[in-house]
Amino acid sequence: MRIGIIGTENSHVDHIVDHLNVRDRGGDARVVALSGGASERNELLCSKGSVERVVDEPADLLGLVDAVIVTDRHGGLHRAHAVPFLEQGLPVYVDKPLACTVEDAEAIIAAARDHGAPLTSYSAVRWVPDADAVAAEAAGLGAPQVVVASGPADPESPHGGVFFYGIHPVDTALRYAPGPLGEVRVERAGATVTATALAGGARVVVNLVLPTGTAQIPFHAMVVAREGISQRTLTLDEHYVVPGLEKFLEMARTGKPPLAYEDLLRPVRFLEEVAHALGG
Repeated sequence: MRIGIIGTENSHVDHIVDHLNVRDRGGDARVVALSGGASERNELLCSKGSVERVVDEPADLLGLVDAVIVTDRHGGLHRAHAVPFLEQGLPVYVDKPLACTVEDAEAIIAAARDHGAPLTSYSAVRWVPDADAVAAEAAGLGAPQVVVASGPADPESPHGGVFFYGIHPVDTALRYAPGPLGEVRVERAGATVTATALAGGARVVVNLVLPTGTAQIPFHAMVVAREGISQRTLTLDEHYVVPGLEKFLEMARTGKPPLAYEDLLRPVRFLEEVAHALGG
C-alpha cells in the first residue's frame, strides 16, 4: 500500500513515518511520497524514513499513491486537500480535525459518499489505551449519564483556533456519548472554557484549559453511568498516534470506515458552536 502524506509540518508525520517506514510495523503499507516541495522538513523526513519522493503540490500525488493521509495542522486546509483524492475513490484519513466548519466537513463527507471512497477522521487521543480502558469499563456500568473530558486548548491558536487542540477532548467525550447532538452551551471562566451539550441520553461536559507558557493540563476522561464511574488520565506515550493509524490502515484494506460519517460530523458541530460563542 503506497501512502502519500499532505501537511508534513505536523509532528504526527514523524510517528507515521517511524511506524511504517523505520520500524516496518504496517504490513505492506509504506509512506512513498510527501507533498510540500523540497523543504528542510521534508528532506529530514525522507532521510529518516527512506521516503522515495517529494512533490510540490498535493494534487501531484495522484497516480503515485494508493491512499492518502492529510495532516495539515490547520483544519481549514483539509477540504481542499482531501476532496480531490476522494473524488478518485482513494481511501483518505484526515488527521484531526476533519474541518474547521460544518460546511467543509459535510463537503468532505459528500465527496466520499458520492465516489465510494473510504474516509475517516478522529483525534489520536480517542484511541489511546487509557481511552479504550474507560470505554471498556464504562460498558459494564449501565447507560452513561454524564461524560466529562478535559484537556488543553487555545482559542487563539494560529492553527484553527479552538479546533486545533479542542478536538482531542471533544472527540474523546463524544466517543462515550453516542447519539444526536443537542445545543452546545459555552461558558468561560478565567483560563477555562466549559462547553456542555446533550448527546443521545447523556450530558457531555468538555473543559478546555488554556495552556501556560511552560505547561498544560493532561487529557482526562470520566464517564458517570447508572452503576458506577469510570475515569482515567489519558496518557500519551511515544507511540500514541499508532492506534489511530492502524484504524486507517484497516479501513484502507477493507474499505470499511471505523466510524460512521455522522460521528465525524458531531465533533465539528460541537466545536463550531464553541468557536462562534467565543467570537470566532
